[in-house]
Amino acid sequence: MDDIRPELQALRERQRRTGDDARAEARERRHQRGYRTARENLADLVDPDSFLEYGQLAVAAQRSRRDYGELQSATAADGILTGTCTINADRLGGERTRAAVVVNDYAVLAGTQGYFHHYKLDRICEIAEEQHLPVVMYTEGGGGRPGDTDVQTQIAGLHLRSFRNWARLAGRVPRIAVNNGYCFAGNAALFGCADFTIATRSSWIGMAGPAMIEGGGMGKVDAREIGPADVQEKNGVIDIVAEDEAHATALARQLLSYFQGDDPQWDCADQQGLRDIVPEDRRWAYPVRRVIETIADSGSFLELRRVFGRGIITGFMRLEGRPVALIANDCQQLGGAVDAESAEKAARFLQLVNAFGLPVVSLTDTPGFMVGPASEAAAAVRRMSSLFVSGAALQVPVVAIFLRKGYGLGAMAMTGGSFVAPVYAASWPTGEFGGMGLEGAVRLGFRKELEAVADPAEREALFEKLVAQLYESGKATEAAAFLEIDAVIDPADTRQVILAALRSAAL
Repeated sequence: MDDIRPELQALRERQRRTGDDARAEARERRHQRGYRTARENLADLVDPDSFLEYGQLAVAAQRSRRDYGELQSATAADGILTGTCTINADRLGGERTRAAVVVNDYAVLAGTQGYFHHYKLDRICEIAEEQHLPVVMYTEGGGGRPGDTDVQTQIAGLHLRSFRNWARLAGRVPRIAVNNGYCFAGNAALFGCADFTIATRSSWIGMAGPAMIEGGGMGKVDAREIGPADVQEKNGVIDIVAEDEAHATALARQLLSYFQGDDPQWDCADQQGLRDIVPEDRRWAYPVRRVIETIADSGSFLELRRVFGRGIITGFMRLEGRPVALIANDCQQLGGAVDAESAEKAARFLQLVNAFGLPVVSLTDTPGFMVGPASEAAAAVRRMSSLFVSGAALQVPVVAIFLRKGYGLGAMAMTGGSFVAPVYAASWPTGEFGGMGLEGAVRLGFRKELEAVADPAEREALFEKLVAQLYESGKATEAAAFLEIDAVIDPADTRQVILAALRSAAL
């Protein structure tokens, strides 16, 4: 160090002030709360020695009111780390693992967004668009910052490009938002604009923080009353809830990997167990996630929005290392009926995976759309119809596997809008098909016959007989014989059938 020129020494000292060692007090405050620093999250996310940082020497635009030397450490990088890197290159390798990263630093002015902060965000969003890089953003922060007094050329500051630049990446590159702690106002807008959202249980996410709420005349509220993670998980704002920042970072790496190509390392469960998952009694439910986890490469299934729109499961998995998107009916929720919330959830998911070119596997077992006054009060007509719109827009191949029930409009919506939309539509031997659920069809179509039977026991016996007759005429083999589906398969062959169908679609 004694032999290098003074300007290089000065540079190294300036760079050192932006690191955690020079900001030990701020680091300790984070650790005392059980949180990590921005640079600790960054180091855990990116591949070693791959991060190329942009704007490391920025400080808050407050030179006119604070000591410049103090700003260099107290407002290091103006509260936002930005750059390019590789993620998952050790496993997946190649150019496809390049990514852009944004980490908002809550230890700098509560993660607020200042003048140079926005400039750095704009720059990295433009680079991501130009170089077609996926983006992972850590969003913790308090929104806009009113204290940047060096900027004399703005009044409201609403002519900035950051939110538009971030939003315009939608459908162009995958964007993953990760949050821990408080995420209010502008930071929450960034979180909500992302394609996929991950948040820790210690997250509070809202479009306004306590100061803005009080300033709007709505009274004083504690920050932890605003958008806690359990609320935002139930309403679909959060796709995946993580235990802590380490878990959230691991999830971000996994989620990103589905858009980075095939994984050469894989294994899978014994497929013979699929033959016995669906109960012999057609009225009994079963855990469809066992089906998914058996078909998928071991450990590769990642579910989104698990507690929102529970009737349809959405997520990603791999088959022989190949990433695919998944939708599946959960017969343990509303008997597998597609309600308004689950339809909207699945429609948005299909839009996203279509934009990024992932094929879709649909595991269908539904009696159709959820009906009744309560369903219509939930805007069923609009929300359920959105699933048809998204299905019709798919440019990626769909493979449909009917596990059991395939009834009515709901079953059609699960398969891209029609049983002829998938590149391959196959059923397990337990499959059953009809224009509507068997019980409803009997009650509607044979009303006069049933009403003509006075004895309740005899009427019930006739009802069961008619249901059995409809089942025989609508079972999977008959649907295949009439070419309404392409095949009936051994459940143990499901994985290989899906892969063969994808190969036939040149994927």
